[in-house]
Amino acid sequence: MRAFALDRAGSSVEALGLGGASVSADAHVRSPVQYLAGGTTLFDLMKLQVMHPERLVDISGLRAEHGRIADLEDGLWLGALVRMSEAESNPSVARDYPAIRDALWQAASPQLRNMATLGGNVLQRTRCNYFRDISYHACNKRDPGTGCAAMEGCNRRLAVLGTSTACIANYPGDFAIALVALGAEVNLLSVDGRERVLPFEDLHRLPGETPHIETNLARGDLITGFTVPAGAWTRRSRYVKVRDRASYDFALASAAVALDLDGDTVRAVRIGLGGIAAKPWRAHQAEAMLVGRRLDEASARDAAEIALAGAVPHGEAAFKIELGRRTLVRALLETRTMELPA
Repeated sequence: MRAFALDRAGSSVEALGLGGASVSADAHVRSPVQYLAGGTTLFDLMKLQVMHPERLVDISGLRAEHGRIADLEDGLWLGALVRMSEAESNPSVARDYPAIRDALWQAASPQLRNMATLGGNVLQRTRCNYFRDISYHACNKRDPGTGCAAMEGCNRRLAVLGTSTACIANYPGDFAIALVALGAEVNLLSVDGRERVLPFEDLHRLPGETPHIETNLARGDLITGFTVPAGAWTRRSRYVKVRDRASYDFALASAAVALDLDGDTVRAVRIGLGGIAAKPWRAHQAEAMLVGRRLDEASARDAAEIALAGAVPHGEAAFKIELGRRTLVRALLETRTMELPA
């Protein structure tokens, strides 16, 4: 790990002043100034020499401002500095948004969930070996213009949706898949003090020709929290994760599903896909096909075919297309029959 300076912010205003101090206009993940909350991803990448910021701004002291969970008239507020374990065990989350609870408790070990924050969690970066091992030169995400070693290399765990000729890395997280399925919004503070709200679906970017620009965050933007809208579908929601080992691993494929049913007929449905895509993936076309149909294995398979219709196989990752379909079918059918919280 390289040497770095550490500042501790006592307020959001102070954090923004420090976070926006860099003259660099580069993508936020390449900025020489980075915010530090739980540090469970950032420190890993600094030790690996993948990220080497010159200055860290510790925002862990802002939990009074951005560390609360609140029931809103029309939804749920999750502060960016809420610990994963706090949100997972919150009664309102467990009762009214079980897909969020499911995604959080399956995401990491208890030790990590006790440390990691929600804001940092959604910004975690790919686990692609060629990105995390700097001995491999060709990685457009780490070093733009060098190529993508994963195209012809070990790519079993990487993406089949949303990829480009420049990058086939996948987004590794779980919590974000529940957020994108439930139509959440992300609240931001800009360095000039303006508050901004983005649909969570627009937070992350597809790789295109610039895979090193991973989000639509501007330099110095501070995530303050997430708003999850209430809906008839939120209580009947699940997150299904398929992985190589059940104890603690990243998803090979995952699906977050939320359903509003009239008997077995779908009134509304929300679908998010993870493990197989370059960013948290909302399956809008599959949702539209299911509305008004009886949800059974046949219609679930039809939805899965539509959801994965744009998938592009790359070497060892080709199996993920069928795995993604089966994961979504399972999630839809399990959500249909789930017992609703009291």
